[in-house]
Amino acid sequence: MGHVINVDDIEREGSCTYEFNDDIKELENCHVNSDILFRSIGDFIEAKGRVKGKITLDCDRCLNKFVYDLDFELDETFAKKSLYDEYGQELELAQGQFITDLNGEKEIDIYDLLYQSVILALPNKKVCGINCNEGLFVSDEEYKVQDSRMDIFKNIQIKK
Repeated sequence: MGHVINVDDIEREGSCTYEFNDDIKELENCHVNSDILFRSIGDFIEAKGRVKGKITLDCDRCLNKFVYDLDFELDETFAKKSLYDEYGQELELAQGQFITDLNGEKEIDIYDLLYQSVILALPNKKVCGINCNEGLFVSDEEYKVQDSRMDIFKNIQIKK
């Protein structure tokens, strides 16, 4: 089975490192490299590492494709047992307390973890470059919108 790590192995060793160097096929031309350290901390498993790679995105302005460099820290926490049973129906989480519930599962899907992390690391506005102007590179002086409907306002005379 693909890129998974066994929870029992992490508990037995105390910590394990997993090296990921593969494509994320659901994303266009996305290749990711990462070394993830998994540590067992009581009822939780902590996953930390650095993720680097490249992905092809579509520019939101000019719609051209461009390559975006990925480089971010991965910091996830997994609960070994179900949090619902322990804390009941409602639990208020503060910043930094987002936890993935394994619900008793004995494996962590690293491929899915990295897929979700890459999606969350992408910028809200995907722009191919600082000079992207929807495919038009013009100066402010050259950029004038001509709209004949506005001609009527050129001849307005205001009386005081």
